[in-house]
Amino acid sequence: MSIEDTAAGPYAVATGADGALWMTLVHAGEIARLTPDGHLDRYPLAPGSMPSIIVPGPDDALWFTMNRANAIGRITLDGDVTSFALPTDDSGPFGITAAADGALWFTTITGDSVGRITPDGEITTFALPMRGGMPSMITPGPDDALWFTLNQADAIGRISLDGTVTLHALPTSGAAPVGITCGTDGAVWFVEIGAGQIGRITPRGQVTEYPLPDRAARPHAITADPDGGCWFTEWAANRVGYVGPDGRIEEYALPTPNSEPHGLTVGPDGTVHVALEIGAIARLTRGQRP
Repeated sequence: MSIEDTAAGPYAVATGADGALWMTLVHAGEIARLTPDGHLDRYPLAPGSMPSIIVPGPDDALWFTMNRANAIGRITLDGDVTSFALPTDDSGPFGITAAADGALWFTTITGDSVGRITPDGEITTFALPMRGGMPSMITPGPDDALWFTLNQADAIGRISLDGTVTLHALPTSGAAPVGITCGTDGAVWFVEIGAGQIGRITPRGQVTEYPLPDRAARPHAITADPDGGCWFTEWAANRVGYVGPDGRIEEYALPTPNSEPHGLTVGPDGTVHVALEIGAIARLTRGQRP
């Protein structure tokens, strides 16, 4: 499904409470809504704001990070946008997720912190015990804590709802983890863009790594399949992958060369939608899997 603008840069995609796909257009500085019948609406943000990750909130709105605007955004299902400036300048918000406490939690790539924002816009930030780790994506874990990747520290972080932080070093140097998700098996799964591996970490911090057949595939984002396993994108290899709970990996080539797959979401019917930076959304149905 094309968004008819190859320069807009679809980056992250989420399934809204209205059944539509909501995506960030990172280059255009917009949020887009795509209905199942192909109708597209685009909502402009501040120029140069660089909207990055988008997720459904506890209030049926969509919440997203604006990396260069140093703000968290909220858009209602009818397109009303509100933004909330972060208290620290140039902190670079990136990952965001809804948590068990009814708030949204987010990472700041250059701010070395994890933040929390309530639905009414109250923001609290928690400093991490290291500098330059580049906290990236974030997910609620099976223990109600928040788990996040530290791209430049080769580590996975955990922050409890009261702000207590624990860091878990990865076994592989240069792993550079990015995407992270809570699996259905009681563990957290993540991708290592630098090492070409899929990782799994238990609530106790035990890490298992599964090398991809192509270690140069540059896995980027990952999301859990409600029926077990996880889907992930291979940015450099132009593929979508699936990893089972046992670590078995399947891969599916995208039909358009060099389409730059980034974020992805699994809809209620099990269909996988992938944001392609070339200006399209790819759709993989259950029938396409063996």
